[in-house]
Amino acid sequence: MRQANFVLNRGAVLAIIMTSYLMIVIDISIVITGLPKIQAGLGFSETGLSWVQNAYTLAFGGLLLLGARAGDILGRRRMFVVGLGIFTLASLTIGLAQSPIWLIIARAVQGMGSAILAPSTLALISTHFAEGPERTRALSLYAAAAGIGATLGLVLGGLFADLISWRAGFFINLPIGLLLILGANRFVQETPKQTGDFDLAGAATSTLGMTALVYGLVRSAEQGWSDPFTLSALAAGVVLITFFIVIEIRVCQPILPLRLFASRERSGAYAARLLFLGGMVGFWFFITQFLQHVMGFSAFQAGLAFLPTTIPNFAAALLVPRLTRRFGNGPLLASGLSACIVGLAWLGQISANTTYFSGIALPMTLIGLGQGFVLAPLTISAVAGVAKEDAGAGSGLVNVAHQLGGSLGLAVLVVVFAITPTTDARIVSLAHRIAMVMDTSALLLFMALLVTLVLILPAQVKAQQLQVVKI
Repeated sequence: MRQANFVLNRGAVLAIIMTSYLMIVIDISIVITGLPKIQAGLGFSETGLSWVQNAYTLAFGGLLLLGARAGDILGRRRMFVVGLGIFTLASLTIGLAQSPIWLIIARAVQGMGSAILAPSTLALISTHFAEGPERTRALSLYAAAAGIGATLGLVLGGLFADLISWRAGFFINLPIGLLLILGANRFVQETPKQTGDFDLAGAATSTLGMTALVYGLVRSAEQGWSDPFTLSALAAGVVLITFFIVIEIRVCQPILPLRLFASRERSGAYAARLLFLGGMVGFWFFITQFLQHVMGFSAFQAGLAFLPTTIPNFAAALLVPRLTRRFGNGPLLASGLSACIVGLAWLGQISANTTYFSGIALPMTLIGLGQGFVLAPLTISAVAGVAKEDAGAGSGLVNVAHQLGGSLGLAVLVVVFAITPTTDARIVSLAHRIAMVMDTSALLLFMALLVTLVLILPAQVKAQQLQVVKI
């Protein structure tokens, strides 16, 4: 009976963790299909519209390491609940937004809540599930939630935008968040608290530095590279990031222990994840606009149009544990990246005359399969061999690479979109610009593949050889 209750409780814990993470991922994508109506209703500019995403992801990525540290010191269940509370209240505020600045500030606060919540989700998996097949299965389901959540958010965002209002997608978080808080207090065990200090200087310099870099990139798309504010923002970003690294070297208890980068496999996984998300964010952000503005889809139809990505993504993610045992983590990762590259390069051929099935749905299927094979192996490599005392920071760094990759990638792709030459025909120009973005996204994923081949695969082969020698 005790064993049955233990299994049941672990099942409940995994369900709570996955649902909370699914809510985070959905809220990243739920605004995308509603962007045209958000822009029309609140008066955003074309390039300013990217801040609906970037305000969230920058606050999310910039404060993740501090959120992870807070979980180590104050208890991960406690911070899980606090993060859920902030996220839920911010969702309500977003739904009530009456101006661009209101929405952007509320999205940033929501990102802060996610920064507190997300590290605890992955760290709680590490503490509740033993390393090996058990944890691999949990992480595969976690990755599946990330994959399916992105498209589910697009579908729900389109449905709400068409039938009710884009605001409804945020109001729905209120009852879900409250139920998750109750479930966490009942089923999730509190983790041992560590003594230590908060690295506030590190958190401030990293967050402000990344914000300045992204602001400079986005501003360059509107004002050009000679604009004094653009250059000042980029310079400030570089200086602040440099200060952050110096602080982390000297401080006694850093939010980013540099020893996490001692492993070539982990370092490669962080870099590959950043590049992968940098490329994939263009797919979600710009193909949605292509479907609505070029092909004439409604918001709901655009969301449904991503199903060729969602279904293969979910199926592939569920197969990861079995395929990992048979082929290994690295080869599966390389195969998934290759499929995504082909899909994005295929989308790079779109034009104003592209048909949905051959020009959109088929490459989407490749991208869905590839993403399903990529995220879980990347996560497994990123937390491989991390000591228990670094579980929070290690989990936080995985999410930092995820969120900052999306922010920096979107900023770069907005620049590519803005500088691509146009013609008088608006639809033709828009299609051409988005095609160039897809080509750039494919290039970013090709760089992720090179990192995998140079860093991750050799490290895994070496580790396997050492295990054979020990035996």
